[in-house]
Amino acid sequence: MATDMPTRSTRASAAAATSAAPSPAPTPSASSSSPPVSRSESPETADDDMDGTRRATKRTKKNDGTATDTKLPVAEVKQVAPAPPAPAPAAAARVLIQKKFGKARGLNSSARRIQKELAEICLDPPSNCSAGPKGDSLYEWAATITGPADSPYAGGIFFLDIHFPEEYPFKPPKIIFRTRIYHCNVNSQGQICLDILKDNWSPALTISKVLLSICSLLTDANPHDPLVASIANEYLTDREQHDATARDWTKRYAC
Repeated sequence: MATDMPTRSTRASAAAATSAAPSPAPTPSASSSSPPVSRSESPETADDDMDGTRRATKRTKKNDGTATDTKLPVAEVKQVAPAPPAPAPAAAARVLIQKKFGKARGLNSSARRIQKELAEICLDPPSNCSAGPKGDSLYEWAATITGPADSPYAGGIFFLDIHFPEEYPFKPPKIIFRTRIYHCNVNSQGQICLDILKDNWSPALTISKVLLSICSLLTDANPHDPLVASIANEYLTDREQHDATARDWTKRYAC
């Protein structure tokens, strides 16, 4: 009996010591329930489909805090043919003229030349001048000249008739004033005394250049080669009276 007691006492002490020792902290397992880690994502992302097509994904948040992802459909891109470039102004003018007077291939050389000059004068008319066919004939034109500001003809609009001969441009056009004008180089029938319309004509000249020359004649008359000698004499001897009469005629007939 004496031998058995110490043995029991030793076992009891060991058990007490074991129960008093702190237990090790439990190791968290992968299957433990833990709150999910929140990730910030953009409202729209892009994912690659199985076929390699990249599509946009839109995330929609609901009231209960959940979110759903929706893949947006691929937009259909229609191949639209580009608009043809606008024709150049010169080309557009030629097209309009050809519609009215026919294509240049069906015209003779003089008509082709007149048609070309018509396109040029439509695009870039000479200063204070305008001109164009009266009707369906390329050979009969009407023109207007505005009186130069630094002349006694200022404020007037003068009408002229232009006739192109069949031999144009190897022969000059015939031009007459339809509006009465007090000028030593223009007679009562409207005929004009201008060197380039007579002996100094050249096929290189155009109707635009001729109209500019006539316009210059209103500023600088040529009293030394007149059609009306009395007006030329007045121009040389009494310029003030000449200009007063020219202004009076302009107000009476050209305004």
